[in-house]
Amino acid sequence: MGEEMNDNPSCRGPANDTKVGENGETVDGGVKYYTLEEIRLHNMSSDPWLIIHDKVYDITSFLEEHPGGEEVLLEQAGADATESFEDVGHSTDAREMLQQYYVGELHMDDRKKETENEENDANSSSWTTWLIPAIAAIVIGVIYRYYTFEHKSS
Repeated sequence: MGEEMNDNPSCRGPANDTKVGENGETVDGGVKYYTLEEIRLHNMSSDPWLIIHDKVYDITSFLEEHPGGEEVLLEQAGADATESFEDVGHSTDAREMLQQYYVGELHMDDRKKETENEENDANSSSWTTWLIPAIAAIVIGVIYRYYTFEHKSS
């Protein structure tokens, strides 16, 4: 895949050093991190990027090859396409093809927003899994005691 150079310095390939930068951060492993703001800039047919499972892909050269047509990809360009990607049920080959378009990962701060909501949902549902049965057990116990006490006094 021939890579295009972009005039936007925040969107160039990984830097040679391993220090963390302000935009398009690179860490020791050589993985480049992009913020949602940076990815949203890549929403045109000339330079579309997608986020799938917190990984960022430059799909510019794949637009014409996509079996579902380029319109489907362009609708998701510059955004998280994980749900759409999974809903279609892509094959193992399609998942492997993603690797050749990989440019980096979604910045940790932007991932946190999504996982915080999931954690809050998990926490709220976890207390209901024990609270509802506990209340039901208490109610059944009170009813049992009431009926057993009624029958003894009769």
